[in-house]
Amino acid sequence: MGSRQRIKFRKTQPQKPVESKTAAEIVRELKEGNAAASDYREQSLKIHGLICAKCGREFDFKNRNLLTVHHKDGNNRNNPSDGSNWENLCIYCHEDEHSRGLLGDYLKGKS
Repeated sequence: MGSRQRIKFRKTQPQKPVESKTAAEIVRELKEGNAAASDYREQSLKIHGLICAKCGREFDFKNRNLLTVHHKDGNNRNNPSDGSNWENLCIYCHEDEHSRGLLGDYLKGKS
């Protein structure tokens, strides 16, 4: 007689669209490993390597989850297969890149 195995499913929270997430939320998800994997991320890692384009930190298989893909033009739907709109940034440089605009707007008095 066969025995039944119970399959456990991990409950996940519904995720916001990327466009409505703050940089801090994205960084937190990346640190926790909850961010959805995407095809363009793997392509970018293959094309540009496991190195941060801003600070030059090198990554390996164990810590590659700390390396993110930044869209140079700010449009996360613009994903040319040659990787020309991507640069790999560590989570710290990526957060810095996105917070620069917020800081600039704040200093200019925009809300």
